Amino acid sequence: MTDSGLGASAFEQHPLRARILGELHARPTRPLEAPARILHFAFLTDSTRAEADRLALTELCVERGLTGPDPQTRQFRVELQGATLMWERHGEFITHGWEFAGVEADEPFSPTPAALMQKIRMLPQPGPLLVAADLHMLHGDRDPASLGAVFGPLQAAIAEANAGRALIATDFAPDTFGFVRIFIANRSMPPMAAGRLAQRALEVETYRTLALMGLPEAQNLAPSIRRIEQELPRLLDAMTQATGVEQNRHLLDALTSLASELEVGAAASLYRFGATRAYDDLVNSRLEAINETPLPDYPSWSGFLTRRLQPAMRTCRNTEARQADLSRKLARAAQLLRTRVDTEVEAQNGDLLRQMGERVKLQLRLQQTVEGLSIAAITYYIASVFHHLLEGAREAGAHVEPDRDTAILIPFIVAFVGWTVWRIRRKHHAE
Repeated sequence: MTDSGLGASAFEQHPLRARILGELHARPTRPLEAPARILHFAFLTDSTRAEADRLALTELCVERGLTGPDPQTRQFRVELQGATLMWERHGEFITHGWEFAGVEADEPFSPTPAALMQKIRMLPQPGPLLVAADLHMLHGDRDPASLGAVFGPLQAAIAEANAGRALIATDFAPDTFGFVRIFIANRSMPPMAAGRLAQRALEVETYRTLALMGLPEAQNLAPSIRRIEQELPRLLDAMTQATGVEQNRHLLDALTSLASELEVGAAASLYRFGATRAYDDLVNSRLEAINETPLPDYPSWSGFLTRRLQPAMRTCRNTEARQADLSRKLARAAQLLRTRVDTEVEAQNGDLLRQMGERVKLQLRLQQTVEGLSIAAITYYIASVFHHLLEGAREAGAHVEPDRDTAILIPFIVAFVGWTVWRIRRKHHAE
């Protein structure tokens, strides 16, 4: 037996095994040597735009004699002239990270990002830009007060990270070039630890921005939810006073309309609110991994985002909870109204059935009366025919008395006609 037939490779592989095992290593951390500068972009895309962006990257690589990413690749890194491109594909967005290594600078964020972008050939924009971050890592320590001056009038979030081996700072606000600036002072981190810290810092900025996409959705839904919350008690109060099927059906139509409006908004926001929760969890996990140590007089990243981000997250969660609560209340109210309408309809149907029964009895009596009259009429008609026959027979010389003989025949005629009518009625009942 050859070596290729030994081990796990000797078994038939599940078609998803390689993909599942590779997911843990889909976005590996790369070492980062200070000084370093990274311009990080995140674009919202769908599957079509994401594939078009991958093809554009492949074309860029082929022009330089390099191999591009295959269709299943989630992360791709390529060395280009002047910079290294880190390309990542996520569920609803794509990131382009341009790493400029060895850029010497005495001051943070020098040279400007515009000057750096002129050195590279940017890929075509795959979708709307959502995140633009400018990360600058330098050797040595920095005075927090001097970093506060770098970020301008807004208070910067500054803290020690990675067990005190680094100092991180940002104001989470775009600068004049549209970038959110992140500064890292590498006190004593090796390249791999520096790469991990830079990756986590960029992920915090990316995921906190994506998490906030749920806030406009919640704000747009707020007026509609508030109106439904105000309308529902009025309809419930009207339910206690409504009488009759028509009024209850009108209320049921109103409740159904409110429920439809609510469900349309809930269905439209279902994905966004779910994504917001997931991104918020990712932000918290990345903040824990940064391992911050707060500094006096400065908010840490965790403290800053807890104070600024969590109110928005609570708004999204509260909106989602209000939608669910209203949906349950509307469903219960609609069920009560349907039960009331069904009960009233059944009562009306019972009244109709009773009325129909009385009509049937009346028709039966009328029919019996008509049958009695019809027996008398038919008897009279048949007796008249026999009387004419007997008169004709007497005129022909027969010894008959038309009046006497007709009177004698009448009981027999009545019996025959009554028997015939009884037979006909019995046959109808049988059918």
